Formats: sequence, C-alpha cells, structure tokens
Amino acid sequence: MFTLMGLSTQVYANQANKITIDDFFDIGIMKQVRFSPNAKHAIWIESRWDKELDKAQADLWKVDTKTRQAQRLTFSNENESSPVWSADGQYIYFLSKRTDTSEKAPFNGNNQVFRMTANGNDIQPLTKEVKGVNAFQISQDGKNLYFIGNKTVEETDQWSAMRNSHSAPEYGHGSHDSNPLHVLDLEHYKQKTLIDDGKVVWQFSVNQDQSKIARITTEDNELVKLEGWSDIDIFDISNQKHQVLQDTQWRQQAPSPYGWLLGLSWHEDNHNLAFRIDFDGHPGKLFIADINANNTKITELTRPDKVTLNGDDLKWRPDSDEICYRGAIEAKVKIYCTEFDNGQQQETRSVIGADTVVGSYDFSQSGKKVALSHNGLTHFSDLFIADANNRRAKIKRITDINSQVSQWQLPQISIVKWTAPDGSDVEGILELPHGYTKTQGRLPLVVQIHGGPTAATPYALQHRSYGRSTFSADGWAILSPNYRGSTGYGDKFLTELVGREHDIEVNDILAGVDYLIAEGIVDEDKMAVMGWSNGGYLTNALISTTDRFKAASSGAGVFDQRLQWMLEDTPGHVVNFMEGLPWEKPEAYSHGSSLTKAHNISTPTLIHIGENDQRVPVGHAQGLYRALRHYLNVPVELVVYPGEGHGLSHYQHRKAKMEWDKKWFDYYVLGIED
Repeated sequence: MFTLMGLSTQVYANQANKITIDDFFDIGIMKQVRFSPNAKHAIWIESRWDKELDKAQADLWKVDTKTRQAQRLTFSNENESSPVWSADGQYIYFLSKRTDTSEKAPFNGNNQVFRMTANGNDIQPLTKEVKGVNAFQISQDGKNLYFIGNKTVEETDQWSAMRNSHSAPEYGHGSHDSNPLHVLDLEHYKQKTLIDDGKVVWQFSVNQDQSKIARITTEDNELVKLEGWSDIDIFDISNQKHQVLQDTQWRQQAPSPYGWLLGLSWHEDNHNLAFRIDFDGHPGKLFIADINANNTKITELTRPDKVTLNGDDLKWRPDSDEICYRGAIEAKVKIYCTEFDNGQQQETRSVIGADTVVGSYDFSQSGKKVALSHNGLTHFSDLFIADANNRRAKIKRITDINSQVSQWQLPQISIVKWTAPDGSDVEGILELPHGYTKTQGRLPLVVQIHGGPTAATPYALQHRSYGRSTFSADGWAILSPNYRGSTGYGDKFLTELVGREHDIEVNDILAGVDYLIAEGIVDEDKMAVMGWSNGGYLTNALISTTDRFKAASSGAGVFDQRLQWMLEDTPGHVVNFMEGLPWEKPEAYSHGSSLTKAHNISTPTLIHIGENDQRVPVGHAQGLYRALRHYLNVPVELVVYPGEGHGLSHYQHRKAKMEWDKKWFDYYVLGIED
C-alpha cells in the first residue's frame, strides 16, 4: 500500500529563487508568544542568525493585532527571553544579559529581569543578582516580582575536609549551585528571600493569591537527578511549611521511574496545580493536584487517541476550568483543552480545527482568544489569532516575519504512508523538488531521520541545517520517516520501540525507502542517509545493517549503548530503551549498538560531533571514526566542532556542516567532483 496525502503542487509565479544554504541563515524563528491582556497586541521572541556575532540572536518583538504593524523592541547583542505582560498591560518584563564597563550586576553579563513600557521605551533592570536570575514570575496584581537566583552550596560529608585541602582537582560532587527564591516589592523596591533550603530549582510557579509556591527540585545540579529523582515541593507562604507531593503515580506506577517533571501551572482557584512528566520511550502523563493541607488529591488525566503530550507550556484557560496543552497528532501539533470540574476530568477538545504545527501559544485575559505561532507548508513560524471557543472559526494570520519565502521555489511537501514488514502502518514527510513530476524520472534520495526518538518530523516547511530544503532545491527527494517510537501515532506505536532499538525502526525506515522506489520516485542506486542525535544513531544503525546507501552523515550519533549509559548526562534514556542496566541486560546493549555490527559498514561516512557534547559524548564519534578509518578502510571524515555541545550554536559551524553534507553526498552519491 502506498498513498500520498496533501501534496502541494501549486506553482507560484513569483517564486523564482532557488533555495540555498545561505537562505537558512536569514530565517526568523518565532518563540514564546504572549498575548496582551486586552488582546490588542502580542509579543514574541524572534531568533535570527548573525554572521558577525557568529551565533543566533534573539530579540523581543511586538505586533498590533488589528493593524498588523510589527515593532522590534530590543536591539542588544545578547538574547532576550521569557517575555510577559503585566496584568494591566502597561509593562513588558523579560530576561536579558547586559554588560557595561563596570561589569557589575546588573550589567555583569548574567541574566537579570528587565522591564520596559508597553511601547518599548524606558528599559530598566529590576534585579542585580551577582550570579544572575534563572526564572521569574510577576504576581497577578502586578505588585511583586518573584525570581530564583544562584548560590553555591558546599556539601558536608566524611570527605569534605579532603576536598577542601586539595582544591586543585575537580570532584564528582561536593558542592552545587542552589536556587534561592526571592520576592521584590515593585512598589517600594524592597527584596526579601522566601526560600533558601539548598535545593536546585528547575521550575517554579506562584499561585494567583500568592499563598503557595510550587517548585520542581533536586538535591544537586546533575541533570541525571532530574530524570527520576526530582520532586514537586509546595511551599505555604503563611505557615512557612513545605509539602512534597507523593510521587507513586509517576514513579512506581509508571512504565519507567526515569521521568522528567515539568510544566507547573496553577488554576485561578489557587489550589489546583497542573503538571506533567515526560519519559523517553513512553507516553508522557498529565496530572492535576488539588493541594489541600489535610488530603491532597492527585488525578491523572487521559489524552485523546493518538495524541502525545508536546512541550511544557501547560496553561489554564482564563475564566474556565480547562487545562490546555500542545499535543502531537500525526505530524501536526495542536492545542488541546481538557475540562477539569469538581475534581473530575470532563471533555477534551481541540481548540483549532485546522491542521497546525503550533510552536507556542497564549490566551487573552478573558480566555476568549488564543494567539499562537504556527509553521505551515508555505511559511515558517508566524503569529496567528483564533477564537478559543469556536474550533470551526478560521485562524487569522497576523505576521509575515519571513516575507522572503514568497520569492522561493518551495518544495512539494506531502505525507506518505507505507506498510512495515510486520504489517504496521508507518508514515513520514516526503519533500520533492519544486515543480517535479514523476514523468521527469527518478530522483536521488536523502533519508533524513529525526532525533528523540520520542519526537516526530512535522508536516510543515522546514529549512534545517540537519537536512531539509536545500537538498530538494538541488533535485533530491527527502524522506523524513516517523518511525516506530515517534510521537503522535498512539501509545502502542510509541512504546513498540522499547527493547527493539536497532531493529523495528530500521525496518520501518527501509520499508519506506522500498515503497518510494516501487512508486518510481527514487533511484535506488543514488541514496544517502543522515540524522542528528537519535537520527545519527539510526544513521549508524542503517549503515551497519545495509550497504544500500552510497553516503551517510552521522551527527552526534550513539555508537555503543554501554558507552552511552556511562557517559551521557541523561542515562535513564538508555535504561528505558534497553529495559535495564548494562549488567542486567548485556545482550540488549550489544544488540542496540552499531559497534557490534560495525564490520558490516562499507558506506562512506561523514561524522559530525560537538567537542563538549554531554548528551552524546565525543567518544562515540571517535570510536566510529577509528573503526572505519583504521580497521575497515571505509572512506570517512570526522568533523569536531570546538566548544559546541549537543547542538551547533555558532554560525560558522552550522554553515560548515551544511556545506560538508552537500559536498559529501554530491561526491559519493552523484559522482560530482568539485
């Protein structure tokens, strides 16, 4: 079975420009959309690459929702983030790093809370924390600013004296940065500390009457602590007492204890707290805790069929009992709202009927309107407004932050479906060259694999440094498979990957390739594969399984599962998919490792890795490189990006990766010598 859905074949007369690598660096990305209380304006963070700064630069923007007139509000060389409106709409608050000649707080290069008037004037710092501010919240009445700072805590144990007397080495533990919670009175500008208990605070939320503060905490800064050892702590401001929520429902009763707590959100009734937990390899869960001093009740909410929770931006719709979230569904991302009344879950609805890929969203103060960033088939993320009560109403586009796209020769984007060897239905995103028809003959293919794997490639226009748009512009077909383990296709589809990595998803992908060949779209003698993170892992898996690909680009990909458990910053990921620790499941770790099957690799392979990658440490790339170059005599190039982590944050590094991929595939697949 083979079907194409939603193939966009319209040719626009003014789309005359072929998409290039340089076009990637001119794309604006819209994030953190926030509605003004009266819905007359909206703000967002817009990120663009800056060649001179050698990084992506994020600034604060505002738009009039009636006139659609946009205004840039900040012009610093640092990244702004976390914008919020005051309840009266007079001010905009945000985080930013600023530096002056004194290099003293608040201008010492660490994040501080700034405030400007709604028209973008009179920017002033409100905090002056020496070690910076991690997060903040404005009280509902606008009178108080709550924020968490940073403080080094020296741990005391049997070996404290030894660590102190030999301070030159670095130690695995012994100190950590805690996050005291402070409140600043915005009327009198007096600051006091509310909580300073030595805990690391990953997120916090204050309820509307300022009686309770919810925090997600761990004992130290190691990220491993967040996936399985984090707590939700409720602090009662009046009696200064802490209550830690019982975690049985998302630890002992969950498919895995290694979950990430996130998304704290208080209802306006001041006692219902929504939060969620994410798992690698398993569907996330959504909870509401009715905080009561005598008997706190925690209720797990169900989701619509096939919907997977997406992101941490839980929001209670104002003037309602609906808790709302972004949900992945069949390569789309929609806004869902579930009514929670009298301690019971009621109806769940999709707020917008149209197909969307929502990046962020926010409700007006009345709850009647919703603003959202949406990525479509002919545009990147832009601001849209919709009626939050009528899913049949059309969404209204307000911005066009990438107007240059109207001049591009856009690729044809479709959803393609096929049947896996075990009979399961699988789909992916197929991208074909602008104006292409099958009468023009077969195309070379790039299989571009998403990371995660608990994620999905969206049904939307993308121009990514990890492999989209420029390849189709150069005459390639691109298949981005949403293989088993991807989100948005139901819990069974998601969890079938657990215990079967390097197996079931490899077969899913190869089946998709076979059907494109059978349909006459792809030339089976001209195929390449690429991916980053889990996409890099699957690139390694594919080339150690088959020699059908003429070239590969493996970015930040796991090569050995034992090494990954030993070195990565979130080892629960490995434990979940291997279904146990290395000494408990040695066969699973061998089966899930491309190292075990490396002798099968004959594909010329380009390897990318960040020097300081903590998620997929550099040893994986070095091991793959050693195997191919020194023992298997396979053409290989290792590209290590100095100072980079799991993603590439420098302009010159992103461009180098894209140009390396193009040259490598051109040479080994198409035979083009430059």
